[in-house]
Amino acid sequence: MRHRSLLLWTALAGALLMALGLTPNAAHGRPGSGPATAAEQVLTWTAGDPIDRYLTFPATAVAGPATIVFENSTATGNTTGMPHTLTFDVSDPEYNNDVRLNILANPNDDQGGRHTAQVTLTPGRYRFYCTIPGHGSMQGVLTVTEGGGGEDTTAPETSAKVEGERNADGAYVGHANVTVSASDTGGSGVERIEYALGADGAWQAYTAPVMVHQVGAHRFRHRATDRAGNTSAEKAVDFTVAAPPTDDTTPPETSATVSGERNDQGEYLDMATVTVSASDTGSGVNTIEYAIGDDGAWQTYTAPVMVHQVGTHTVRYRATDRAGNVAAGKSLRFTVVAPPARDTTPPDTTATVTGARNSDGAFLISATVTVAATDTGGSGVDRVEYSLDGGPYLAYTAPVVVDRMGHHTVLHRATDRAGNTSAAGRVSFDVAEGGGVPAPGCPEYDERLTVIVGTVDSGVPNRMTRDRCTINELIEDEKDWSSQALFLKHVDAVLDRLLTDGVVDAREHRAVLRAARESGIGKPGQTSGYRTLFDGSPETFAKWQHVGGGRFALNGDGSMTSSTTVPGMGMLWFPQRRYGDFSLKLRWRDDAPGTGNANSGVFVRFPDVHDHPEEPRPEWVAIKFGHEVQVLDRPDGDMYKTGSVYGFDRVGLGGAGVTPKGTWNDYEVRVEGQHYSVSATVS
Repeated sequence: MRHRSLLLWTALAGALLMALGLTPNAAHGRPGSGPATAAEQVLTWTAGDPIDRYLTFPATAVAGPATIVFENSTATGNTTGMPHTLTFDVSDPEYNNDVRLNILANPNDDQGGRHTAQVTLTPGRYRFYCTIPGHGSMQGVLTVTEGGGGEDTTAPETSAKVEGERNADGAYVGHANVTVSASDTGGSGVERIEYALGADGAWQAYTAPVMVHQVGAHRFRHRATDRAGNTSAEKAVDFTVAAPPTDDTTPPETSATVSGERNDQGEYLDMATVTVSASDTGSGVNTIEYAIGDDGAWQTYTAPVMVHQVGTHTVRYRATDRAGNVAAGKSLRFTVVAPPARDTTPPDTTATVTGARNSDGAFLISATVTVAATDTGGSGVDRVEYSLDGGPYLAYTAPVVVDRMGHHTVLHRATDRAGNTSAAGRVSFDVAEGGGVPAPGCPEYDERLTVIVGTVDSGVPNRMTRDRCTINELIEDEKDWSSQALFLKHVDAVLDRLLTDGVVDAREHRAVLRAARESGIGKPGQTSGYRTLFDGSPETFAKWQHVGGGRFALNGDGSMTSSTTVPGMGMLWFPQRRYGDFSLKLRWRDDAPGTGNANSGVFVRFPDVHDHPEEPRPEWVAIKFGHEVQVLDRPDGDMYKTGSVYGFDRVGLGGAGVTPKGTWNDYEVRVEGQHYSVSATVS
């Protein structure tokens, strides 16, 4: 036989630092530690209920040591328990990146929401912001100047002008345009102008006149900073916007949704987010308002509202259009609960193997492996996986049938919905002769321990693959390759698939491909090599099966001989696989006693002898459905002599070049489709 040549973030409490991937470093300081005595300046940021701005923050500082104070507490106006962070950006090359600061504070932490850290500032600008999702507008810039300098200490001057059509009461009709200008007499020049709407609105960069459409009274604040870092005291201008004349008497339409992670009872885990929307086909929506609780105060809605407090909540909402029509209040109700304790316990798996067994405990024909998994951690089993004989882990969806002869090991594991994976369990067993065929589609039966290409051992374990074939079985191919390049392309394609499936790694991929190259398969004059089906050892002899009467025995010199005392034809067959085109080489000699002549033969191209239960004598399956290459050199009797394809191609006595009794003869039987070639030589 020729060797084949191819051979959400939800819980925003103290765990947020980890959830956002923020790494603590020396600039954090220890929560609650007092200001360092070496610090020459104290820089304070405060936060409260708003999620779009820090309530207070410094704009300038002097280079050198500084104590950073970040307070987000009841004292600074936080009534909801919402956490905030103060983070210095170290990813933007436009700003200084030498201070890695990230402080998480909330009123309920062990410091009551007030934290400090000691840092050293260098000249330049630091960008700071809140890392919590949805807090994107909580940001600003801290400008640091050289200490002891005296070049420019004068802040810029700003002025604002409001323009637009006004009514008899002095209110701007429809909208007002606000233009801000700034000048700097200190010499460094104006770097930026900022504005804010409302008494506590967030500061924004001013780049063009601001148009204010919302009907009502407004306060427009403005300030400027020069290149030396001096920031002017803020100024403000007040004005009112009135709705233009309209016959709109229809209030806006409103709707609201609640989102967040929910449990099986529909309760929101740790937080619920309320999103309100409004539309108006007349004068247009002017304001949206919301209130928490049946008697909570109305607040302006500017962004989705996050409710963290555990309990049942009612959120009311309404909208007003520019004509002053107010929509009737609506409400929605929901419950927030604390999240369950985190599941850290992996599942347990068990495996049982069932099937008929022989007296040695080996399974006959096949074994069925059933895997079960349970999870006591609370999250529940998400998936179960198994690995057969060192192959990749596959999803377990039904019992696994193992029908290959030999020793097998199945690993099994499970993963729960919290991501915990159990340690692999193991079950081992044997499948005895009678089964032991390759999985459907395997081009070869090969259970050698390592991947061997031709005669070159790669050293890579001959593992089971996803389709239950071994690596060697997928690499082998029973044809003569016209070039080594084509053979290597085939091997590389097989290895690429195995690399994707996790059967081999990159190093092993290279090792097998190197062995394929060294094998020489595909080079001129180089055949694919031959697989040894019997080498005289008990191990290879055990792979053959007696069928029907008679008996073959293994001799001490490594040969095997049919019995002359046990009656029957003595059929011996190799059941390991079904072959396509092949070349079979063997040696035989006539050891018949006395002057008698042996009558034997080699059967090829017959089906599995167990596939025909209607035939009471399985040895006759080969005779009825296969072809015999004859071994018979006696001068009388049957006309088909040695070398004949019995019943099809006759060779006369001596035509195959047989040798005298006791002399070894070499046979090569080549079968390509239904074309048979037989050659015999004397050893």
